[in-house]
Amino acid sequence: MRDEGVASGAGDGAKSFRLHNAMIPARPLEPALYLVATPIGNLSDITLRALETLAGADVLACEDTRVTRVLLDRYGIVNRPYAYHEYNADEAGPRLIAALEAGKSVALVSDAGTPLVSDPGYRLALLAIAAGHRVVPIPGASAPLAALVGSGLPNDAFFFAGFLPSKDKARRDRLAELATVPATLLFFESPHRIAATVAAAADVLGEARAACVCRELTKTFEEFRRGTLGELAAHYGDGASVKGEIVFVIGPPGEAAAPEAEDVDRLLTMLAKDMSTGKAATEAARQTGLPRKDLYQRLLDLKDADGQ
Repeated sequence: MRDEGVASGAGDGAKSFRLHNAMIPARPLEPALYLVATPIGNLSDITLRALETLAGADVLACEDTRVTRVLLDRYGIVNRPYAYHEYNADEAGPRLIAALEAGKSVALVSDAGTPLVSDPGYRLALLAIAAGHRVVPIPGASAPLAALVGSGLPNDAFFFAGFLPSKDKARRDRLAELATVPATLLFFESPHRIAATVAAAADVLGEARAACVCRELTKTFEEFRRGTLGELAAHYGDGASVKGEIVFVIGPPGEAAAPEAEDVDRLLTMLAKDMSTGKAATEAARQTGLPRKDLYQRLLDLKDADGQ
């Protein structure tokens, strides 16, 4: 971007897009910030409204100009993209707002999917809203929604939680916070961390909980690996090679049946062999869902009965 501001990306005569070898003129856009969803893999997953907006915008801002250029070339759009990402947002954001102030239309895209979902676009949207400008969503592809509907898991209620922490303890703590959310959980994950994440989820949420690892959505090697968390942990724990972008989907918690009293006593006795009374009660509460206070007292009663 030049110091004097953001220039328009294309001349008036070039505002068009190609569709099946036909060039379609793009209608003029009103001044506003347009948040344009782009394909998450398959370049055919673009809407006509998105193409017209990308072609017609006075200014086109994107996460990576090289990635966006591939999409623009596919559809014959000559609009010049400018970079807007987390590393230059403090500098580029005000310039894009200045373009809006000058009465220009500004389109924002991410590398893939819907802008503002786990990317810095929300900062630009907040600036535009605070300055009194219109913010117009141009809906389209979304990796979390594609994973949700393809996973086969309940979709009447869902919770998108972005990326889990990279450190194991923080990851497990976050999963514990979400354990009782009455909804299907969705996470973004990287291929080199998926094994550790699935293993942690199985430990924290229980091996029987249903889940799905959704990989390379809309691309040639799209995969939905469905199963319980225990089954998925075993698969990825065997050192299976994983490539591509991933959405990890975990089904909602079920109505767990109350454990039998004898099973609880057996668990408490086993845990108490290697743990203090307090730690054994805490672990038993995690595994059974029963109140720690009741389990602690029950373990004291068992020890009294055994004369310990």
